Amino acid sequence: MSQIDTEVSVVQSPQEDPDRPVRSPVISGRPAKRSFTIGGHRTSISLEAAFWDALKAAAAEEGVPVSRLIARIDAARAGCGLSSAIRVWLLARFRSARG
Repeated sequence: MSQIDTEVSVVQSPQEDPDRPVRSPVISGRPAKRSFTIGGHRTSISLEAAFWDALKAAAAEEGVPVSRLIARIDAARAGCGLSSAIRVWLLARFRSARG
């Protein structure tokens, strides 16, 4: 899976020592909308650039077009939006790769 570029900002955590900074990843950017045909129906998906990059990398690693991977995620989702299902699928893939 490709690395996701992030900026790092310092935030205070109320649970910890208020004098000790905590590093938190901040991903900036507006979602980009792309259109696909899934099951004969045209649909638009909005994802941030980092998620599009991760989705393209996942499709390449699996040797399938992005549209086919999206169709598989769409078929497996249960009661949530497609963009959310893609983000959750990518997170699960990332977690399983980490062990």
